[in-house]
Amino acid sequence: MKKDKDHILLVDDDDRIRNLLKDYLSENNYIVSTAENADQAKEKLQFLKFDIIILDVMMPGQNGYELTKEVKKKIKVPIILLTAKGEVENRIKGLELGADDYIGKPFEPKELLLRIKNIINKNSKIDLRSKHNVGAAIIDLNKMTINLHNVSKKINNSEKKVLIEMLSNPGVTYSREEIGKISGINQERSIDVMITRLRQKLERDPKNPKYLQTIRGSGYVLWIE
Repeated sequence: MKKDKDHILLVDDDDRIRNLLKDYLSENNYIVSTAENADQAKEKLQFLKFDIIILDVMMPGQNGYELTKEVKKKIKVPIILLTAKGEVENRIKGLELGADDYIGKPFEPKELLLRIKNIINKNSKIDLRSKHNVGAAIIDLNKMTINLHNVSKKINNSEKKVLIEMLSNPGVTYSREEIGKISGINQERSIDVMITRLRQKLERDPKNPKYLQTIRGSGYVLWIE
């Protein structure tokens, strides 16, 4: 049975933003713990379990990028980065380090709330701790690996996001635009390359895929036996 409230860790050195967001998220039925910096955050992560972390990038001491990389190596918890920097390269850097989403300051608290709900709902659709079979391939979302014929290959964070979505909705066709939003990848060519990489990890014959198929003119679909 699902617990009553999800627990958020909010990490931001700006007292005003931290208090405003804590009040707003608490009013929207979340349990919110706060930290002013990375050291405080890591101390709380030692003793408490969180469903999602809201993390400011620009902080004194260890910054949000560095903390994201450290946390993701130890535990599987979704992270949304907050930053005043809106450049594409900074957004991509955060996603490459394992962040699940990215929102630039200033932003409306309601937008952050919607992003939190979206990530938590997606992660609750399937059990991230269990293994999932697609044909002969075994997907381990926790370890971020795909094992096919006793050969294990790593998946990156973008590939994991797409797999979570598709495993949750087998038989549903996703357009390139939708996959781009899920994965955080903007260019169509890069999306096609990612799908090709996933096929090489999932399929016995990647050039003639049985499970991760192209629907001409529409996008991609994952079939599960």
